[in-house]
Formats: sequence, structure tokens, C-alpha cells
Amino acid sequence: MQNSPYCKPSTATGIPSPAYIVYEDRLRRNLSKLKEVEKETGVKIIMALKANALWKTFPVIREYFQSSTASSPNEMKLSLNYLGNDVHAYCPVYTEESFPEFLEGCSHITFNTLSQFERFLPMAREYEAQTGRHVSLGLRVNPKCSVIDHDIYNPAVPGSRFGVTAAKMPEKLPDHLEGLHFHSLCESGAEDLKKVLAKFEEDFGHHLENLKWVNFGGGHLITREGYDTGLLRQVMADFKSRHPHLEIIMEPGSAFTWQTGDLVATVLDVVEDEGISTAIIDASFACHMPDCLEMPYKPAIEEALPEDAEDGYEYRLGGNTCLTGDFVGTWRFAKPLKPGDRLTLKDMNHYTNVKTNMFNGVQHPSVWFVDASGTPSLLREYTFEDYRDRMD
Repeated sequence: MQNSPYCKPSTATGIPSPAYIVYEDRLRRNLSKLKEVEKETGVKIIMALKANALWKTFPVIREYFQSSTASSPNEMKLSLNYLGNDVHAYCPVYTEESFPEFLEGCSHITFNTLSQFERFLPMAREYEAQTGRHVSLGLRVNPKCSVIDHDIYNPAVPGSRFGVTAAKMPEKLPDHLEGLHFHSLCESGAEDLKKVLAKFEEDFGHHLENLKWVNFGGGHLITREGYDTGLLRQVMADFKSRHPHLEIIMEPGSAFTWQTGDLVATVLDVVEDEGISTAIIDASFACHMPDCLEMPYKPAIEEALPEDAEDGYEYRLGGNTCLTGDFVGTWRFAKPLKPGDRLTLKDMNHYTNVKTNMFNGVQHPSVWFVDASGTPSLLREYTFEDYRDRMD
């Protein structure tokens, strides 16, 4: 991973830490790849805002994609204001208060259960009668095909609350249902999609002839180095040959901003206990890199030795909160770490700033954007007022 072109060295060494840094050239690389795949496969690709909602970078994204998927009114409004007016919604549950907002702002709405569809169908029908605007309604289904190692991100776990299983589907789909949606992947390859899609067709294929669209959900890491786009094209072509009348939608999240940004941090202290050396940095895994603890995920560090190195000096990294578990490790470095050393934690743009929090009131990293010429600009700097106003 250290030698991957996706992990090229930072060009913004003058930016003070802690800071998230997003690079325009890396972002455009991903967008170009996704656009190429969209054209080659005929699949409609839309951006899942749950992975990245850094709206000040949306002007670049909007040059390539204007459609999105939202799971809350806030995500929907962000897309309508800064990305485009084609928003597809999916929520585990809608409420009497939220559903009218989604009707006003969305082109497609997917329900998690048949009971939710039945509850809100009259409202959707009334809205269409009053406005003349049609919103396409869909249902999430669960093929119960597991290709994800970590249960926290696996919708196919026993007892899953996501989607209707084949055993609970009616023999005939209800009127006014126009699409099916499944989401079973997480940073997955085309081989995983092929496996899940086979199970989807086995369980739900007999319903497809009466539908208008199928949404293959997210988790398609198309921009990852080594992703088999040839297999993806074949899988899509085979599916379209069986169901030529269907529009196919994919809503990747990570793929849009995969390997497009870093988090720069500074070593503040080094603590040793029972043979373990921990470098405490001016950032927090719990607050600023929560996926590292949830997934768990160990990021590459630009200044570290290669992953398979056996020499050098070994450290784990500790965050600057009082949470005992706010640490990840280990990495090896050519020289001993000391206060003032700068570290660049790679791939910290997707599922990072959307999940951050201000536990302990720790200083939140500023956000920077480096344009194609290499010029950095400050997008956001956080202050005490940001922490205080969260409690208003």
C-alpha cells in the first residue's frame, strides 16, 4: 500500500496540523473513472452522501455527477442546494414529519419495509394528485447473501433490520411499486457483486418484469486499484440482457472520495509502558477517524516504513482524548518518533468528516483543499464556538 500511486506524498507540507487535506487531482481521478464506467455499462451512478458531505468540494463533483442518494432530510437538502436536484432517498424509517419533505425534494423514494410503503403510499398518491409531480417508489429487499467480514457493516447478519427477505415478499408486488433496491456490499469488488446479484435474482427475479428500475446499492469500490472493471462490465451486460427494460442504478459512497484526502497530525508526546511505545498525536481516532475503531481500519502513514518491514522503531498511535481505547497500531518508522514530528494519515476523506464528533472538546482539524495546481486553500476552521453551539 505504501508504494501505491493512490498514496502519493502530500504536497501541502505547510498546512498546520491537525488538518484534513483534500486534493482536487485525486478527486478528479476518481470521478473520471466512475464516469467512464457509467458510460461503458449504461448504469446510472449516483453519489451516496453518507460517505462524504464536504459540500465545498461539490462544485468539482458536479462537473461529473449531479445525482445523489440521501438518508435524511439534511442530506437531501445538501444535495439540492449544492449538487443537483435528482435525489434518491432511502431511510430505515420515515415519519409523518419527514416524509412530506422527501416527497418535495426527491425523484425516487425507497422503503425499508412493506408496512412503511403501505403507510405512506396514500400520502405519495395525494401529493402526485395535487402537484402533478410523480415520485418513483421502491422497496429495499435483502438477499441475505453475506460478502462482508465485519458485522457492523453487514446487512445480511441474522436479525438484520434492513430490507424485506424473500420469505416475507408477497406473491404479487403491490400497485405503484416501481423498483427494488438491495445494498449488500461494503468497499467490495465486482466478484462480490456477481455473487450477491445471483442471489438477488434467485430470490426476487420473478418480480422484475413488472418494475422500472433496480438499485444495486452502494459499496462498489470501483476506484480502488485493482478493481475488476472488466468483470463489472460483463456482470452488467449479462443482467441487462436478461432484463433490458430495467434502469440499473448504483450508489457508491467510498468510491467517489477513495484515497482523495489525508489527515495530517503532529506527535505531541511519546509514552512507554510494558514494552509498548505510544506516540500521542494532536488528533483523535475516536473523534476524527472513527472508522479506524469501528471497522477496524488501520490507515497507511506516509512517513512510516512499508507494512512488511521488520526493522526500525515500532509505535502505536494514541489520540488526544481521555478515552482509553483511542489508539490504533502498530507502525514502524526509520527513526524514533519525537514531539514535533509530523505524520500524514492516508485516505481520510471518505467516512471521516461525516462521522466526526467533539468528545472532550478536542480541537477539530481544519479542512483544506489543494487545487490542481497544488495551491492550498482553507475551507473551514473550527473554534470554541463550534463546540459550544452544539449544546444550544
